[in-house]
Amino acid sequence: MSVLEVHGAHKFFGDNHVLRGVDLTLNAHDVVVLIGASGSGKSTLMRVINLIERVDDGRILLSGDDITNPRANADSVRARIGVVFQHFNLFPHMRVVDNVTLAARKVHGMQADAARAKAVTLLERFGLADKVDDYPDRLSGGQQQRVAIARAIFTDPELLLLDEITSALDPQLVGEVLDLVRELKGEGSTMLMATHEMSFARDVADRVIYMHGGVILEEGPPEQVFGDPVHPETRDFLARVTHR
Repeated sequence: MSVLEVHGAHKFFGDNHVLRGVDLTLNAHDVVVLIGASGSGKSTLMRVINLIERVDDGRILLSGDDITNPRANADSVRARIGVVFQHFNLFPHMRVVDNVTLAARKVHGMQADAARAKAVTLLERFGLADKVDDYPDRLSGGQQQRVAIARAIFTDPELLLLDEITSALDPQLVGEVLDLVRELKGEGSTMLMATHEMSFARDVADRVIYMHGGVILEEGPPEQVFGDPVHPETRDFLARVTHR
């Protein structure tokens, strides 16, 4: 069974037709990378998958469950999906360990002591052992993003959505976050990731999707999309972003 299926997804914001019939499938352990210019629909696709926005037409299935059904509980769906945003979205008034364990305690009913023990182990693995009880403003951008990733995977979600997770980082911090994503891939996580890091997409993705004007214009293994793209729009985009 597929982890994620998107069938004919359309999304309007007023007269702006942002998603124009998107079809997408991710199987278990797939790493699929979305590329495309700003405004191509990548972030909106992430938002409708996580039910932050609702599609205006089409269906989205999570492990076979139709999450676009009006009876689907959005909070229950989000509890099955880990999301990492561009701007960290950590709670500034909460310590690192509480940011990481919040959903596990409040949504999944995990006991506080067990949640803390698991979080400490995870943060140690992410190189943040000495930051467990710090507040987010004491951390660098790269450290904050690693905390956000720890939070996203803490409850072993079925799917990880990573939306431009390095865009807000200083260049010297990008590598440490992308190395962590490589590690998650090695552990078999199922991921849909939007990024402007083309070399990373080439190295890590099982499939690369080029979005243009709200549609998937090109899809294939990275060696094909980057090495021999079919569509002129894909070639033009890659020429712009790889020759800066």
